[in-house]
Amino acid sequence: MQNIVTSISERIDCLRQVKTHLLIAIDGRCAAGKTSLAAQLQEKYDCNVIHMDHFFLRPQQRTQERLQMAGGNVDHERFLEEVLKPISAGKSFSYRPFDCKRQKLAEPISINPCAINIIEGSYSCHQKLWDYYDLRLFLTVDSQEQLRRIIIRDGVEKAELFRRQWIPLEERYFAEYKIAERCDACYIN
Repeated sequence: MQNIVTSISERIDCLRQVKTHLLIAIDGRCAAGKTSLAAQLQEKYDCNVIHMDHFFLRPQQRTQERLQMAGGNVDHERFLEEVLKPISAGKSFSYRPFDCKRQKLAEPISINPCAINIIEGSYSCHQKLWDYYDLRLFLTVDSQEQLRRIIIRDGVEKAELFRRQWIPLEERYFAEYKIAERCDACYIN
């Protein structure tokens, strides 16, 4: 991971020479290390990290039609209005994260924009969000290693749910929108 952090830091430092505010997306496969990478960059740059997991669809939004759309299982409309538009304008904002365990919106989180703001998580490079970013990164992982990490992180039962439901949805999104191919850099972790 340290080699990845070093490579990305070089990219960030170059961009900071020409831009005072950066908006960075870290997309990629589940269990590829997106959250860990974002945390390391946050420690290095003292920046904001906003998690796409906070914008999964609420139960009433999960229609068959919506879930058939590539990238449709994230509320990109709410994310765009509540996060990307204000942060791109340099404005403070708040949003209510979706609590996956309780299946409802949690208490609001308030954010003040920093010089660097990182959006971390699968679906962060959705086509409707793409143009807002200054740097788009993709993290990938071998499928066997991915399942091993998910089992360690979430247990065998949840890993099976990932294998049957969430991973296929991610893969369809990556393929349809050619996310890895379009990102500024792709890293194997």
